[in-house]
Amino acid sequence: MTEEIKKLISDMESHMEKAISHLEAELAKIRAGKANPSMLDGLHVDYYGNSTPMSQVANINTPDARTIIIQPWEKGMLIPIEKAIQAANLGFNPQNDGVIIRITVPPLTEERRKDLVKKTKAEGEAAKVSVRNLRRDANETVKKEVKKGGLPEDITKDAESKIQNLTDSYIAKIDKHLDYKEKEIMTV
Repeated sequence: MTEEIKKLISDMESHMEKAISHLEAELAKIRAGKANPSMLDGLHVDYYGNSTPMSQVANINTPDARTIIIQPWEKGMLIPIEKAIQAANLGFNPQNDGVIIRITVPPLTEERRKDLVKKTKAEGEAAKVSVRNLRRDANETVKKEVKKGGLPEDITKDAESKIQNLTDSYIAKIDKHLDYKEKEIMTV
């Protein structure tokens, strides 16, 4: 196998790893009935005129499976944090006691669980499409090398089979993540 093909496959694998990492991050945002600080990832608060991630203006904890506690580093941030949570429309009702904000995560209904499973599957499908696009790009690169006359047929077939095996392994990883998340969501 030539150095260009080895580099191509190595690059493809690193991009596929990034697709898996992105999927994991997106799945962490989908709540499964348990309180998790990552449910508030992506929320921004107005901090003296700047849009700032909530994690940079407050400490976020989960003392139990149904509660999220947000303790701002400045008391003046309580109301902006509360407004940001309400504006995000996450289905939470934040309770401000003047020191901390407490969020009680309501249990999921059966219908909501099914919606979350659909959302999970959509995220998984997006990750699979990304992996398949990487496979397509790698195969096109190999075919261009063949047309240039730079690769013999046996190396081409070997490269294409390695690309396909790599793709299959990453699709299997995505399916594993989806199965785990679906079980987590559907467990009452």
